Amino acid sequence: MIAAETPQLAPEIMANILVVDDLSEKHVVFGSVLEELQQNVVHARSGKEALRLILTMEFAAILLDVNMPDIDGLETAKLIRQYKKTAQTPILFITAYVDELQAIQGYALGAVDYISTPVVPEILRSKVRVFVDLYRMNRQLQVQVLEREALARSEAARSAAEETIRRADYLAEASRLLSLSLNIDETVGALCELSVPSLGEMAAVALLDGHDELICTGVRYASDGPVSLPDQSLPGRRELSPAMARAVRSALGARQLELMDPLPLWEERRIGVAAGAASDLSGGMERLAICPLFAGDRPLGALLLFGQDNHFEAAQLSLINEVVSRASIAMENARLYSLVQDADRRKNEFLAMLAHELRNPLAPIRNAVRIMQGQALTDPTVIWVRDVIGRQVDHMSRMVDDLLDVSRIARGKVTVHPELVALPALCHRAVEASEPLISARQQQLSLVLPDQPVVLEGDLVRLSQVLSNLLNNASKFTPSNGQITLSAVLEGPQVRICVKDNGEGVDPAFLPHMFDLFAQGDQALDRSQGGLGIGLTLVRHLVELHGGQVRAFSEGPGRGTELIVYLPARLADVSVRQLPALPQIQVRSHSGQQRVLVVDDLLASAETMKVLLESEGYVVEIAADGMSALAKAREFLPTVVILDIGLPGMSGFEVAQQMRRMPETSAVLLIALTGYGEAESRMRSRNAGFDHHVVKPADIDVLLGLVSQAPGHGEA
Repeated sequence: MIAAETPQLAPEIMANILVVDDLSEKHVVFGSVLEELQQNVVHARSGKEALRLILTMEFAAILLDVNMPDIDGLETAKLIRQYKKTAQTPILFITAYVDELQAIQGYALGAVDYISTPVVPEILRSKVRVFVDLYRMNRQLQVQVLEREALARSEAARSAAEETIRRADYLAEASRLLSLSLNIDETVGALCELSVPSLGEMAAVALLDGHDELICTGVRYASDGPVSLPDQSLPGRRELSPAMARAVRSALGARQLELMDPLPLWEERRIGVAAGAASDLSGGMERLAICPLFAGDRPLGALLLFGQDNHFEAAQLSLINEVVSRASIAMENARLYSLVQDADRRKNEFLAMLAHELRNPLAPIRNAVRIMQGQALTDPTVIWVRDVIGRQVDHMSRMVDDLLDVSRIARGKVTVHPELVALPALCHRAVEASEPLISARQQQLSLVLPDQPVVLEGDLVRLSQVLSNLLNNASKFTPSNGQITLSAVLEGPQVRICVKDNGEGVDPAFLPHMFDLFAQGDQALDRSQGGLGIGLTLVRHLVELHGGQVRAFSEGPGRGTELIVYLPARLADVSVRQLPALPQIQVRSHSGQQRVLVVDDLLASAETMKVLLESEGYVVEIAADGMSALAKAREFLPTVVILDIGLPGMSGFEVAQQMRRMPETSAVLLIALTGYGEAESRMRSRNAGFDHHVVKPADIDVLLGLVSQAPGHGEA
């Protein structure tokens, strides 16, 4: 037989036992008898004292004498029971005799026993021990309950902390994924990926298109959910079913998340979110949350979340709202970025068209100037007018080129082609380009170069463009007979190239903005120096593409300006020091009868080009459109065709392709002469069969050099 286990009481719990009696000798007896219990015995010599003690102490049992002088035991017991703290405390009455009426009164007041005096020690200890043990077990139970409650609170706090961490991690990942791309489709894909399975077993995103139609742009299913397709994300864009669209518009109108039963929204038990998806629902989707996506007050669409159970937890709804808020911001950013890209594309198209329209009228003007240069003019006024026109054409051409270059650099479309460049060759080339402007303003240009053979690794064309822009800028803001100095010195691993003038100078407050796009200092209302404020911006970008820096210094208005370029450089080897001269296109003699067909819808451009070429000894015909050009080519049999691209009807690209297929012109030298100079147009020219692509207004010597390369040129 297995003995019953007795409850193990916590030894640290000590019970208080209250003894209430007006006789001191009884206190001695009770104290002696109860000492064996090893509990705390508290003595009160009156009912009033007992009542004071129960206010401050908790007792396992109360031994109460019935007969006391001030307040008897029965009255004291009644008062004890009225106090909530001691309403259930066991009371044992001590009396010399017990009559029946007194016993009834005592038990009515909640007495648990009557003990007669003189007491039997064993009986008293036994009875009191029962209540002490009961008290200690209750206290132990209370402690255990408190410990369990504390543990439960601790577990709840830990779970809440873990959930907070998981939530924070999830939202951080959501922010990261949603901000990875500024492409709207990739953002939608990231939102679907975040939603399944974290927020639901299936997710779809429906966005409003430009016609205010709701289009499903993304769908994702949980791989282990009730709906399973081979492809976890359905590609393409689909219209919502009418029922689903109405539900989404209702949520957008209310501007709040709406919960509903999705089953009535399915069409023919197919996935109505994506009309045409061929997978049955197969039951199980019992809840739908339509979460509106807004950018400010403008609706973007909605995130649709489906689940298997029929309710969303409050914490889950809060998390959904957080994700939707982040997704709305990401989608609005993607939309704005798309608008910026579209605006940038249209800006670039506009700039290309603007350049074309500006270059077209410049071409006949430059041709006319060249024709005049070939004439024996004697009137000084006419010569002056001719030179003014020529300089202004060059100035306008440079402005158009600079504007397009800045646009290309801003789009990252400009690349440099590095090679070893001798510093003297670079500086002389820049001076050669700027010399006409400086000479026309009767300014003095000094060139100071180091004695050492210095070379740079860079793009010769772009670096000479940098220096010529600086020289042109100095010339524009330096008065006639002013002084301009181009100097260079090697300083360690870099060369310091300085363009200094004694011109108008710059307000020191404006110096930090000199290289900003369209930035210009104070000028008179007539803007006598002209320009768009883009030349120095172009300089800064090109220098930075070469790993260099550009700085501006001025002591103030009227004190001149110093523009300094720092570029990586080094001393050259002897073999590099003697760099070859810049290649020049030579116009060869043309004793043979070369036939040139000029095709341009701008009559002035075609006619001036005809006169110019005829003055060089060529036989020239002109055409104004593609069809007449093809017809004339069959009759005229040209050896060279100078062809504009922007023709009415048939483009120059199409004309070139047809000519390459015609036996009469398959080997002809095809030169594209056009106002379109961007890389795309040059590529299309090559693909169409052009041999050369020349941008209007063309450098006449360069163009004549190309024409002279025609087959049979120079033959008798």
